[in-house]
Amino acid sequence: MADERLIAERLIACDSSRPEGIEEAAGFVGGWLASRGVQVERSEHGGLPVLIADAGTGGPEIPKVVFHGHLDVVPGRAAQFTPVLEGDRLIGRGAYDMKGGLAAMLCAVGDLADDPSARVRMVIVPDEEAEELDERATDVLVASGQLDCDFAITGEPTELHVGVEAKGVLLLDLEVSGKSAHGATPWLGENAALRGIDVFRAIESLPFARASSETFDRPSINLGRISAGDAPNRVPDLCRLSVDIRFLPGQDPEDIKAAVRGLDGVTLLRSFERPPAWVSKSDPFVVALRESAARAIGGEALSVGRDGASDAIAFLQAGIPAVEFGPVGGGHHGPEEWVSIQSLTAMRSALGSFIRALPSSTAARAQRSSQSSDVAT
Repeated sequence: MADERLIAERLIACDSSRPEGIEEAAGFVGGWLASRGVQVERSEHGGLPVLIADAGTGGPEIPKVVFHGHLDVVPGRAAQFTPVLEGDRLIGRGAYDMKGGLAAMLCAVGDLADDPSARVRMVIVPDEEAEELDERATDVLVASGQLDCDFAITGEPTELHVGVEAKGVLLLDLEVSGKSAHGATPWLGENAALRGIDVFRAIESLPFARASSETFDRPSINLGRISAGDAPNRVPDLCRLSVDIRFLPGQDPEDIKAAVRGLDGVTLLRSFERPPAWVSKSDPFVVALRESAARAIGGEALSVGRDGASDAIAFLQAGIPAVEFGPVGGGHHGPEEWVSIQSLTAMRSALGSFIRALPSSTAARAQRSSQSSDVAT
């Protein structure tokens, strides 16, 4: 039985939507790495554990690569934290996003522990899914220089393709007002809950929502939360809603916020945003990872865009090329989340061969410098 499957099952069994589950998962990961001779440094961010481990004995002439993963998951039903195996599918909360990918990365780190051709730093954070945090652990670590490197890979699911582009994030907390009345005579009031739904539909119809690009068909717009009313026999006069907008590279979130503010009766209470991610498909590290992935799967690996966001943007904003690379699966954040066991084995193999076949840091930097005019369209 492959280590990556066993690790994924053990991690899924930790309800890491809760702080105590994150602690449990971090304890397991730290112990597993230590048993492979990999030294682990633990710190905390927001009271939650952050793990950093180094693998490989290569000197400064060897490119330094960061493997990035997260322990936290979105909440799920109790049964989802009992992993279930159906053929090649491992089912459970976080199997796809991203405990399966994390397991493959951990195994790759174990494989590279004493490799003289490797220089890998693995960081495991507890708060990637916490979209509304103003400052996440990865942001702090990158800003401090602890994750300085030539290239970074976050193990988000990509079907074993290389994610070079991702939508930006714009979370809006909105308030919509109405007019209260008795529930028996609703025509005498103006129902703020219904107005809130109308506002969401209006946001979906704004011009920015119809944009497209070479990589993406359209932005993503989701009504994540809505609340209104304090009694069933009263027309609610206030509605609050949270809208999750994933905008395209090239779109300005300030323009989107201005358009939303321009809707009748809408007040913007709070917003959170992260910019889109983009790295050149011809970056030498991207090319090397794509080639290693193709060998591991025995087919073609592509450079792709992803609808979801990740902590890769923290590296990109610091001038470090970063991509998403993870396993095959489906249903992330849904009731039947699953990951392919075979893809975890392929991911482990691809990461190992990628590290061992890297170009020299000097050559990679020289090529990147020559591509400085290559910008996202």
